[in-house]
Amino acid sequence: MPDAKTMNESLCRALEFLPHGAEFRFIDRLLELDPGMAGAGEYLVRGDEPFLRGHFPNQPLMPGVLLLEAAAQLAGTVAQSDPKVAPLPGLKLTAVRGAKILGTARPGEVIRLEARVVGRLTTLSRRKPWHRSMASPCSRLSLL
Repeated sequence: MPDAKTMNESLCRALEFLPHGAEFRFIDRLLELDPGMAGAGEYLVRGDEPFLRGHFPNQPLMPGVLLLEAAAQLAGTVAQSDPKVAPLPGLKLTAVRGAKILGTARPGEVIRLEARVVGRLTTLSRRKPWHRSMASPCSRLSLL
């Protein structure tokens, strides 16, 4: 996992608002950020992540639940960056209305993540994140 010095400055600032430690972050690079509105990022499945040893031995795949987590982390980053709304301390994913995982992400592949805020409920955000793997165009996760 890249350390804070290798991540771009915008991502470092945006990630400060998430409750996750560096060991459980699934965003390596922030490609775009329209604060409080939308963003895009990437995660490289390096192949040395501990969870890949068991998922699956000799045929490692990024677990679908972690694809969902990566999308949620980007959505949280976008929502927490809104200059008009104070960041929510300890923001956590509390619900997923629907998700479909239509592909895989293997070591060496870059997962491109995109998220946009589609509405807010007072201090809560309704986000619509999604991911697709750049190395595997048919790989896709949609959250509704």
